[in-house]
Amino acid sequence: PYLDVASQDWYYNNVFYVHANGLMTGTEKDRFSPHNATNRAMVVTILHRLENQPEAAAAQFKDVAADQYFEKAVSWAVAAGVATGYGDRQFGPFDNVTREQLVAMLYRYSLYKEYNLSADGSITRFTDAAKVSLWATDAVKWAVGAGLLSGKENNILDPKNTATRAEVAAIFQRLLLNVVQ
Repeated sequence: PYLDVASQDWYYNNVFYVHANGLMTGTEKDRFSPHNATNRAMVVTILHRLENQPEAAAAQFKDVAADQYFEKAVSWAVAAGVATGYGDRQFGPFDNVTREQLVAMLYRYSLYKEYNLSADGSITRFTDAAKVSLWATDAVKWAVGAGLLSGKENNILDPKNTATRAEVAAIFQRLLLNVVQ
């Protein structure tokens, strides 16, 4: 239903999948904005939808108000151990999420769900493997091994770059097809 997603786009099937499964919606009625950055609020909202939007005690963050669309998702994600806040009671809902931060959240989500986390992919074949943060290494290796991350052009993981909405759609589809069974 999105004017900015064409059938020949590499992410067409991914966007169709996450839309059809109610995980992601457009940024406008007829726009998906596939090249836009994804923020932390969006990621926890997708995971919250995947869990059928369970209730959780309100997380007390200065930058997450009770009337914001993502407040319940943030509260659930923090309670479930899927996401954490920053110091000084900040969650950073509008902070762009990097590719390594995204897979770290998915790794913790899979841990929370007790999914198999034994996939251990080698990241040494990627030319920028040394750029993966130490805290994200296990999650990135798991994501490569489980087929969530396959790299980008020029054989890079691009761990520090912002995850686009198209990339998030692709990674979530792969999570559901490769890990959630």
